[in-house]
Amino acid sequence: MHLSWPGGPLRGTAQLPASKSEANRALILQALAGGGTVSNLSDAHDTQLMRRLLAAAPSTAVLDAEDAGTVMRFLTAYLAITGWRGQLTGTARMQERPIAVLVSALRQAGARITYLKKEGFPPLEFAGLIAADTGGPGETEMRGDISSQYISALLMLSPYQPGGLRLRLTGPVGSRPYIDMTLALMRRFGADWMVEGDTIRVGPTPYQPTDYTVEADWSAASYWYSLVALAPAGSEITLPGLREQSLQGDQAIGSLMAHFGVQTTFLPDGIHLRQVPLPADNEQLFFDFTNCPDLAQTVAVVAATLAIPVEMTGLESLRIKETDRIAALQTELAKFGGNLREVGAGRFRVESTGFTVDKQMVDTYHDHRMAMAFAPLALRGPLTIAAPLVVKKSYPRFWKELAQAGFTTREAE
Repeated sequence: MHLSWPGGPLRGTAQLPASKSEANRALILQALAGGGTVSNLSDAHDTQLMRRLLAAAPSTAVLDAEDAGTVMRFLTAYLAITGWRGQLTGTARMQERPIAVLVSALRQAGARITYLKKEGFPPLEFAGLIAADTGGPGETEMRGDISSQYISALLMLSPYQPGGLRLRLTGPVGSRPYIDMTLALMRRFGADWMVEGDTIRVGPTPYQPTDYTVEADWSAASYWYSLVALAPAGSEITLPGLREQSLQGDQAIGSLMAHFGVQTTFLPDGIHLRQVPLPADNEQLFFDFTNCPDLAQTVAVVAATLAIPVEMTGLESLRIKETDRIAALQTELAKFGGNLREVGAGRFRVESTGFTVDKQMVDTYHDHRMAMAFAPLALRGPLTIAAPLVVKKSYPRFWKELAQAGFTTREAE
């Protein structure tokens, strides 16, 4: 996809997809509850894939989660607790993403799951449930610094374990907003739980059929923050469908982007973004992405473009996403004069010298967030995005929204 900007301020209204984080949790809870309506589902691939696989599970012996991490992990828990028999697989990259922590916990709960290839990784074979021999709550420990998707998957099925679940999280807890989102949605569907320090106790109260409307996606909004930050002076954009009281941790993009000259104003239904002068105290910024790792690529690109040094921590989970996002960022930023270098254990620094956009090709690594994080650079010069269709995973209309906002978009022959 060749991208360029004709000049002048960026203005208008952009439509966001619904949150796939909320939607995929709500779809699992709806299936466990046996009823209710989940509305405002987007056409994002991950959401539609989850919907299709849940509908197909009762009569299908092989399910393919493709490259969707939440689908693989949430379905693993759902299929285990429902006693499903069959195989759950995914793409070659998915078969490199670990799942042993979740499978181990599910086996403790009575699930019969075996690895079909490499120990600790998909594909998986399910052979039903072993009857539990206790009426008390199940007890398990899980490291808090692993993917929050493991923790969320285990929590969502816990009301259907005999006696519920007592889950103790050990060590630092990463991506806590995603765990909080899971718990909040569980309560919406009727679950009974309480948090005591590092322990989450979930009672054996089944979910009730519930209607739920999914909020627009703050992760997708992050790219419009980036666009406003890099656009000419006077730029502004309106994003409908976002809530000030959000369940999504990526709402943190508002406070992060304030450092790059983007002001957020909440509206009755959405937000308004406006470019303002850069703060005077931007000589050195320190951001921890432990609770919002999906924002790291967006912030790194903006910081490099504006030549604002930023030190970043909390990037550990980026190594096991759709690609190794740290390595991908390092490679692609270097094409423009940017640099992401490790300056200590778990600490990275974004810098740039002579950052220039002039017809470079951005490789996307089968990663939707790489494509969308780098697309705003077209405001500074023409560029080409390789494999633009990767955005279908979370924001299928992204290129159409850019075109409606005034970008020149042309598919490469």
